Amino acid sequence: MTTVGIVGLGLIGGSLAKAFKENSDYRVLGANRSRETILLAKTVNAIDDELTDENIGECDLLLVALYPQSTIDYIESKKDLISKDTLVMDCCGVKQAVCGPLFELAEKCGFTFIGGHPMAGTQFSGFLKSRASLFKGASMIMVPPRFDDIELLDRAKQLLSPAGFGRYVVTTAQKHDSMIAFTSQMAHVVSNAFIKSPTAREHKGYSAGSYKDLTRVAWLNEDMWTELFMANRDELIKELGIYIDSLTEYKEALEEKDEKRLHDLLKEGRIAKEEVDGGR
Repeated sequence: MTTVGIVGLGLIGGSLAKAFKENSDYRVLGANRSRETILLAKTVNAIDDELTDENIGECDLLLVALYPQSTIDYIESKKDLISKDTLVMDCCGVKQAVCGPLFELAEKCGFTFIGGHPMAGTQFSGFLKSRASLFKGASMIMVPPRFDDIELLDRAKQLLSPAGFGRYVVTTAQKHDSMIAFTSQMAHVVSNAFIKSPTAREHKGYSAGSYKDLTRVAWLNEDMWTELFMANRDELIKELGIYIDSLTEYKEALEEKDEKRLHDLLKEGRIAKEEVDGGR
């Protein structure tokens, strides 16, 4: 039987625990700072037992679903207890800040670490919102210490198989952070800023799908996203600059009553969407 340890039983960790627990070949151990969450996870059969200093060495796979600095701190604190046969992965939304110190620590201590980022989530957080199906068909991004270690990557995919990921993307920490600044972090910043308009207080009865799509992730965990944004500030600043420049063009076209320029800007955006994501 394969043993997986999951640290942090919030939305991501809790969903991983439930997914692994549905596989009878896996024994699931869970750790969380809240004792109530541990008891609840055991009660609803999301974990078999608590992950402790006494059994952490039994893990074939150790998944750490904490904030970036807490992830580093946790693995550092358990480095002498982690077996050299254990594959350790994080689930953080940034990779350079996490992978750098943890690659070094893993090499020093003799265990294997791969940076990980499961690309799924909701605007909600916490164990109560977790579900076993959260990662079905989703991408799992992996940042390995070496790209030529095919055996390690295959091992990681096999161990993660109960989560149901539909695609595995292998990349560098820098590439990950650059892409995530655009695909995830920018979406949260834009949504969060957009909802601050005074007009938002009066939107009911006037809004439909576009409003809901754009504002969904404004409902975020400010503690987590502050840490993620600051850890990836250079990449996020770059994307914000591009976006602000683009918005300024639309604003200027409107101010100058330049209908042709506005038309061209809208056409450019439509064509860009078609080129990036395909036609209808």
